[in-house]
Amino acid sequence: MPYPSQLDADAILNTARAMIEAGGVGNLSLNKLAKAFKVSTPSLYRYYDSKAALLRAVNADTVQRLFDALAPALDADAPPTEKALRVAMRYRAFAAAHPLAYGLVFTNTIDNLRPDDEENVRLVRPYQQLIAQISGEAASLVATRGYLALVHGFVMLELAQQFRRGGDLDAAFEQSVRAYLAGWHNRDFPSE
Repeated sequence: MPYPSQLDADAILNTARAMIEAGGVGNLSLNKLAKAFKVSTPSLYRYYDSKAALLRAVNADTVQRLFDALAPALDADAPPTEKALRVAMRYRAFAAAHPLAYGLVFTNTIDNLRPDDEENVRLVRPYQQLIAQISGEAASLVATRGYLALVHGFVMLELAQQFRRGGDLDAAFEQSVRAYLAGWHNRDFPSE
């Protein structure tokens, strides 16, 4: 069977991500993908030899897309605290727009489905440098981890609809991030 012109690794990846967003990982199968492209399932093996390989690619692509979405905030002409707040807001917006793909990346505990560690470090390094402008270089790793934990934790609780006591979640998110960053400006505790 000839390969249709619309069948390539990116098209498969985009369709897989759409299937995940439509119904979770359980909604994704190579058979369903093949039907979507009107090809036989083995035709997909040319691009992804297993569902696990495809999920790893979806995870890596989701991480790359997340960091692409954050880049404009990092490049903004603003003080470091404002940049970090803008990064956090863009992060939250990305997760809200892609909740299941985001959740797949950050709740996965299977090593061979995770994006490459070295690539993740490369992607996060500019953000650690931004946080270093707030926390100081010596504390930048600790401060970055806390920043990411705050943002990710808030996002995951929000995606799981766990904030049920009312109030303005946008304001709560911004206030929480600002308070965390201000704490690093005013710290009198050891960096590690």
